[in-house]
Amino acid sequence: MSSELFGELSVIGMRGCEEFTNQVDRYLMEWRSSVHSFIVEANCPRFGSGEGKCLLHQSLRGHDVYIVTDMFNYGVTYTMYGRTVPMSPDDHFQDLKRIIAAIAGKARRISIIMPMLYEGRQHKRTGRESLDCAVALQELVHMGVENIITFDAHDSRVQNAIPLSGFDDVRCTYQMIKALVKTTDDLSFNKNDICIVSPDEGGMSRCIYYSSVLKVDLGMFYKRRNYSVIVDGKNPIEAHEYLGKSVSGKDVIIVDDMISSGTSIIEVAKKLKERGAKRIFVFATFGLFCNGLETVDEAYNAGLITKIFTTNLIYRTDELKSRPWYVEVNMCKYVSLMIDTLNHDESISSILNPVKRIEAFIERKVEEGKLKI
Repeated sequence: MSSELFGELSVIGMRGCEEFTNQVDRYLMEWRSSVHSFIVEANCPRFGSGEGKCLLHQSLRGHDVYIVTDMFNYGVTYTMYGRTVPMSPDDHFQDLKRIIAAIAGKARRISIIMPMLYEGRQHKRTGRESLDCAVALQELVHMGVENIITFDAHDSRVQNAIPLSGFDDVRCTYQMIKALVKTTDDLSFNKNDICIVSPDEGGMSRCIYYSSVLKVDLGMFYKRRNYSVIVDGKNPIEAHEYLGKSVSGKDVIIVDDMISSGTSIIEVAKKLKERGAKRIFVFATFGLFCNGLETVDEAYNAGLITKIFTTNLIYRTDELKSRPWYVEVNMCKYVSLMIDTLNHDESISSILNPVKRIEAFIERKVEEGKLKI
C-alpha cells in the first residue's frame, strides 16, 4: 500500500453511530500506530421547534473526510415542542447535509459511508411516483460528496443517477460465511448437504454470488402479489412459489438484503420445511424488524428458523441481541479497511470481491475439521 495519503484522515460518526465509529477508529489507530484518534466531533443540536444545525469543533481544510451514517437509527431521539421524537430517515438525512454544509467545501474530499441506502426501496418509478433515492444521491453530489459507499443496495442501478461520481455497493458475503461456520456445528458445504435460496426474484444476483462461491445449488421463490390493492405502501403477497431442486434433507441458506417485518422470510421458511428442509439459516444484511420480534420468536420456537444473521451496520435493539436465534455479524474491520485503503488513494476492487479470501477460509476450516465439503 502506498505511503502517500490523499489527505489528512478524519472520520465523523453521526448520532447513533458512535459505537461503530469508535471500533473503526481503533482499527485505524492500531494499523497506523497512532496515539491520536481520527474521529472529528460534529454536533447537530435542535431548537425547541425541531429545527437543527451542525457545529464542527475543528477545521477540516484539506482533510480526507469519511462520514459514517445510519439513516435507520430510530433509537436516536430529539425534543420538539416538549415531545420526544425518534429520528426518522429524513431527519438523519437532513443532519447529514448539515454536516456537509458545516464543512463548507474546505475538505479535500468527502466520502459518505451509508450502509443502508436512504430511500433505497424507492429506486424506480412506476406511474406518478417520486424518485427519492436518485434525488438524494444527486443532492449529495451537488453538495460536494465524491464517494458514496453503501451495502447490499436494494437495486444498485440507482447509481445511474450520479454516473460521474463514486458509488460502491458492498456485499457482506465473506463475513456472513465466516459467522455461519464459526457458530454452527456439523456444517457441510457439499452441494448434496446445503443449498442457497432467494426469497424473491429481485434478490437472485446476490444469491447467485453465494451459490457460485460455495459451489452449491440455487433455488428461488416467486412472489405472487395482488397488484389491485396497496397495504402499508406495497402490494401484498398472496403466495410464494418455489423454483429449484429438491431441498429435502438439506440445510438451506436464505439470502436477502433486509428483513422488514419478517413475515416474508417466515413464509419462505415454512414452505421450505414443508419440502423437507433440514436447518434454515437466514442471511440479511439489515435486520429492521419493523413489527417487533414476536413473529420471529414464534417461528424459531416452531422450528422453522435456526439462526438469523444480520450485520451491525444499522441500529439493533438490546432485545434483538438477546434472542437465541440472532447472530450479529461485525463489519467494523471491513469498513476500516476500506477507509484506510481509500485514504491511501488505492483501489478497493480487491476488497469488494473476496472470493480468494472465502476460498482460503473454507480450506482452512476443512483442514481444522470444523467444516465438510
